[in-house]
Amino acid sequence: MSFTNLETQPVFFGIGRRKTSVAKVTLIPGNGSLVVNHNPGDLYLHYNSQYISSAKAPLTTLGLENSYDIYVNTHGGGLKGQADAIKLGLARALCYISNDNRSQLKMKVFLSVMHVLKKEKNMVYERLVKRLSIQNVNLSKSYFNLCRSRQFILNIIQTQRYIVMVNLL
Repeated sequence: MSFTNLETQPVFFGIGRRKTSVAKVTLIPGNGSLVVNHNPGDLYLHYNSQYISSAKAPLTTLGLENSYDIYVNTHGGGLKGQADAIKLGLARALCYISNDNRSQLKMKVFLSVMHVLKKEKNMVYERLVKRLSIQNVNLSKSYFNLCRSRQFILNIIQTQRYIVMVNLL
């Protein structure tokens, strides 16, 4: 989406999302500064060169590093998720400038949305590990990772209990 400012300066907007991070990006013609949540971009991203270069990657591929100022409001997630959300929002804002930009950014995979969510805990597995640790039966976690079938795990537990009982007699 684009609007014109009172000074007849074009303004371009884009929204990027990654995991639980959301970034609202505003592009204004300028000298290439990055401002995130009213702080300089380098300071906000902890001077981490990976995060900074990841956030500015769409501009560098188009050769527009010093042509636009980037203003970002972001929240949620960690710094890596926020940097990737900024990258997607910036790529979307650059698509409003020209359709040629869209084809170049699509080739570099800056416009793909990664819907990665936090993996849920397997409570059956957690309870089994807790129960086995209470009974002092030593089964390695890697063995549980190999066999995920619930019935198979229950059979192993029953055989281990039998072995422990026989050893005690």
